[in-house]
Amino acid sequence: MMKSLLFSAHHTPPLLPAPRLRRLLRLCASSASASASATPRADRLVPLSSAARPCRGLAAVSLSRGAAGRRLPSVSAMSSSTPPPGPVQKSEEEWRAILTPEQFNILRLKGTEYPGTGEYDKFFDEGIYKCAGCGTPLYKSSTKFNSGCGWPAFYEGLPGAIRQTPDPDGRRTEITCAACGGHLGHIFKGEGFKTPTNERHCVNSISLKFIPASEEA
Repeated sequence: MMKSLLFSAHHTPPLLPAPRLRRLLRLCASSASASASATPRADRLVPLSSAARPCRGLAAVSLSRGAAGRRLPSVSAMSSSTPPPGPVQKSEEEWRAILTPEQFNILRLKGTEYPGTGEYDKFFDEGIYKCAGCGTPLYKSSTKFNSGCGWPAFYEGLPGAIRQTPDPDGRRTEITCAACGGHLGHIFKGEGFKTPTNERHCVNSISLKFIPASEEA
């Protein structure tokens, strides 16, 4: 059989009988299919098991090799900056019904007010600052300081009241109300302010509601 299949460049190869040719074609197709299934495609990354992922919120994937044996770079996608839901949960329609358009834009859509325009930028009365969305106490007036940044600044929040979530671009850390997830602003560390924590919670005035000390329950 092998002798009959061998041919030189100067001779026409012999024709195989139709049944043998069909069997040969089927064998070639089966071999190609098995090879393709055993070799990872270049665009198909294999996820790691949940136990192997470096941290929660990251979708890590392993290195794989394409059909040509090329090594593909690892890929990891950071989760959205939207924080996990807290105890206060409402639908978008419910938030729109209880918030002003400005509050909804900042608290729920993560907008930012213009610097120097906020009600509490240069406001230093004694009291408590609560979330304008759900009323959860967030900051004491004693932790507020004048940073000159154009927004209310605090050096720390009340215990458990503030959630910190890195932005997807990794440049800043968002701060939100731990109870309702409302966007407050961003936190900056190590700027050299002479405060007990060397932190600046840069908060939108619209995200806050001030309660004077005389009215605190």
